[in-house]
Amino acid sequence: MTGAPGPSRVARFAMAVAWSSFLAAGVLEALVFAVVDPGDLRWFGGSSIDWSAQAIYTISFLIFWSVSALGGSFTLLLVTLPDEGGAARHAPGWPR
Repeated sequence: MTGAPGPSRVARFAMAVAWSSFLAAGVLEALVFAVVDPGDLRWFGGSSIDWSAQAIYTISFLIFWSVSALGGSFTLLLVTLPDEGGAARHAPGWPR
């Protein structure tokens, strides 16, 4: 052990959100495209999307990942516990 400090709290939270949302996007991608054929997709009911299947898979994965990361970030923002110095301001039953 070198005694070097590990990643900060924010970095750990960012890594946790990024990794879990990556896994969720992968599962969602598999579930959606097990049912939907990328060649049958249309622009809001109009003309068909003239992209390759790989491009559709890639863009949809990035969209799924972004939405999952946004939801995970909001959740983490809402449930993050206060620092030790601010714990006295809350009710005695506040989670520690």
